[in-house]
Amino acid sequence: MAKDRALVRASDIGAWTFCGRAWYLAQVRAVVHASPEQLTRGSAAHVAHGERVRRAAQTTRVGRLLLAAAALLALTALAVALWP
Repeated sequence: MAKDRALVRASDIGAWTFCGRAWYLAQVRAVVHASPEQLTRGSAAHVAHGERVRRAAQTTRVGRLLLAAAALLALTALAVALWP
């Protein structure tokens, strides 16, 4: 049965978003991966990298929150010091 090219599946969008080249090779060119264990390691590396990126974004958010709190605290201390 031929694939209906007009139909876009959510799993295809997810696969393309994850790695557009891998999606293209598998879905358009129908290339079978020569080394499935390497593909598994690569997928694990992608997942680990995604986790590091997520943690970095979370750390950035926490840092910004702490910076805002420190600025608010400094402004409060300045207002108290200058209050007549």
